Amino acid sequence: MQTPHKLRELRNFCIGKNKVALKRCSYNPFLWKGFFVCPGTSEVYRVPLRTSEVYKDPSLNLAPFLGNFDIMSKNIVAIVGRPNVGKSTLFNRILGAREAIVYDTPGVTRDRKYANAEWAGKSFTVIDTGGFVPKSEDVFEKAIREQARIAIEEADSVVFLVDAVDGITRLDQEIAIILRKSNKPVHLVVNKIDSSTREHLSTEFFELGLGEPIPISALGGRQIGDFLDLLTAKFNTNGISKRERELLRIAIIGKPNVGKSSLVNALLGKQRTVVTDIPGTTRDSVDSIVKINGEEYVLVDTAGLRKQSRVKENVEFYSAIRTLKSIEDSDVAVILFDAQSGVDAQDLHIVAATMERHRSALIAVNKWDLVEKTTMTAREYELTILEQLGLYDFLPVLFISAKAMQRIRKVIEKAGEIHLEQCKRIETSALNKALLPDIQRNPPKSSSPKEIKIKYVTQIKTRPPMFSFFCNEPRLVQEHYRRFLENKIRDHFGFSGVPLNVVFKKK
Repeated sequence: MQTPHKLRELRNFCIGKNKVALKRCSYNPFLWKGFFVCPGTSEVYRVPLRTSEVYKDPSLNLAPFLGNFDIMSKNIVAIVGRPNVGKSTLFNRILGAREAIVYDTPGVTRDRKYANAEWAGKSFTVIDTGGFVPKSEDVFEKAIREQARIAIEEADSVVFLVDAVDGITRLDQEIAIILRKSNKPVHLVVNKIDSSTREHLSTEFFELGLGEPIPISALGGRQIGDFLDLLTAKFNTNGISKRERELLRIAIIGKPNVGKSSLVNALLGKQRTVVTDIPGTTRDSVDSIVKINGEEYVLVDTAGLRKQSRVKENVEFYSAIRTLKSIEDSDVAVILFDAQSGVDAQDLHIVAATMERHRSALIAVNKWDLVEKTTMTAREYELTILEQLGLYDFLPVLFISAKAMQRIRKVIEKAGEIHLEQCKRIETSALNKALLPDIQRNPPKSSSPKEIKIKYVTQIKTRPPMFSFFCNEPRLVQEHYRRFLENKIRDHFGFSGVPLNVVFKKK
């Protein structure tokens, strides 16, 4: 995380080298007054203040100061507009996938959501924002407005989406004023032009003073191709640099209001997702890139999972589905517990849901700074949690505070360690040398007259690890003996935080 101390250190370092005062740009951590750090290469270029000349400055090396900011595409497009004009529908149409939740209730999209897209060989990043209400005092709409402003600042160009059926509204006019002041290229897009008979509805939007309106239908896909041609006309063909390796995906999951978004924001060092005291603020799963100790990770902030009987809104139902999908798409899950409320049945349900999807995980007990502690409090709390976890007592437990920023980097470091564990492969000779004596001392009991004889064991898979025991009667092996073998594997070889699959095959 970038601390104020680090930022001052960076500023003083650059001033000492070039005698130029720096001013940090909030919308681009790689762009500084006087300097530009090239995304992907971290090469530093000098931008003289009174000329347009740009040249590489080999004397500068800002790598130690760059911190953990995510590297975005050079071609960044933000979709903005008042609530319920079809921004998420257009977002999904551009991506060709149902990435953002779409529903008829205004305010469904609350965080700004990023995704990479491609059109005619040109790659770009699309930002889906919440409905922009410039002067509202509503707690959600104020937070959404701030997210939309950040998205506009981050973007290279803006798509201003309006509704042909409703025509120009007061909110449209207020947003147009803000966009004109932003000095960003704006594409005025008129949605819900479902046929040529509605084309005339777009003409009144000339009044907004943002150029020629572009008529489309995001839901039906009408004239989307023409719109994307205009949108990408000035884009570079190499907008997004491909990663040399896949980044480790870490899903942050838990009940509503346990501090998932606060943890993500604390790790990023910036307000990436909307945070309020009202449960259910995050609706979509939101990806961010964080850099810890020189390694990059993808953090996925997810919607809180409630008991199914408490899911009252259709949107919340879709959010829960999206969260479960994020768990399946992740490499490691960080399951947040609330230190103040303790462990309840819903916490255990979330753990079980993660294990059923064979995802490695760790437990992070948040809000630990609010608990009155003695020297043994953490150990006693951990033992209580492990006892309640039952079959899943192999999950490591950390005590953190996202708000006080206590031990939050340890969460990512531990997730990285767990990932190495789930990628581990044990040699067959080592497995048999360790496990066959245990099997001889405690042979499997059979419910039939036939004796079960296990001949040997081998690891056949990683991520998650799978071990195959070859025996004469695999169907007679009972469940409790499978758990016995799983525990023995852990005793000998570790696999902390990693669910193991144990299968029996006929030999």
